[in-house]
Amino acid sequence: MAGHSKWANIQHRKGAQDKKRAKVFSKLGKEVQVAAKMGGDDPDGNPRLRLAIQTAKSNSMPKDRIERAIKAGAGTANDGQDFTEMRYEGYGPGGVAIIVDALTDNKNRTASEVRSGFTKYGGNLGETNSVGFMFDRVGQIIFVVDKADGDTMFEAAVEAGAEECESDEAIHIITCAPNEFALVQDALIGQFGDAEESGLIWKPNVMAEVTEDQASTLLKLIDALEESDDVQSVTTNFEASEEIMEKLLS
Repeated sequence: MAGHSKWANIQHRKGAQDKKRAKVFSKLGKEVQVAAKMGGDDPDGNPRLRLAIQTAKSNSMPKDRIERAIKAGAGTANDGQDFTEMRYEGYGPGGVAIIVDALTDNKNRTASEVRSGFTKYGGNLGETNSVGFMFDRVGQIIFVVDKADGDTMFEAAVEAGAEECESDEAIHIITCAPNEFALVQDALIGQFGDAEESGLIWKPNVMAEVTEDQASTLLKLIDALEESDDVQSVTTNFEASEEIMEKLLS
C-alpha cells in the first residue's frame, strides 16, 4: 500500500505477528538458519545473517533460539531440517499483484497451502514472473518520526547512500539499492538507534487502487497466506484510501 496506508499496513502486519508469537519465532528462526547456511555464521561478514539476527532480537526472540538456528544453518548442529527458498506470484481481487516468499522443507505442502489461500479469497496463483515486473527489489528502513525530523532524516539518508527518503506524520521510509542495504542500515541505526522495521522488500512500481470490499478480502487473503508456517512475507501492490484502511483496521 502507498501514501497514508503505509503505516496502517505495517501496524496490521505487526498486530498479526503479536498474536502469533510462537509462529513468528519459527519463521524468524528459519531465516536465521538459511542466512547462516548461505553466508556463514559470522554476522560481521554476512549481511543477511546480521539482518536476520537484528530482526529476531527486535521481535524478542530468545537468544538461545537464535544461537541454535545459527548453528543449524552453519552445520555445527543438525535439527534434521533443510529449507528451500520459494517464491509464488499471483493476483488477488481487483487485479492486485501478490508476491509470497517462503522457506520450506516440503515444497508440495507449501504450494498447496498458498494455492488454497488464493482460491479461498478470489485470487489466482500465477506462473513465475507473472507479477514480478510490477515490483522492484530494494532495501527499506523505517523509523518513527520521533527519531528525527524529516529534513534531518533525509540528509542522513542521502549521506548514507540511500536512494529515497519519504516522510509523513508517523514514519520515515528510507529505500536503497539491495547491495547498499547493509551500509545504509548500519549508518542510520548508528545515528538514530533501532529502526521500526528494516529488510529487503519488494516495492511496487505500479499500484492497484481497490474498493472497500476488495480491500477487506485482500486483508483476509494476506492473513490466510501468512498463517502458513512456511510463508515468510506477503507483498502486494494494492492501494486504498486512508478512510477505508482506518475502517478495516480499527
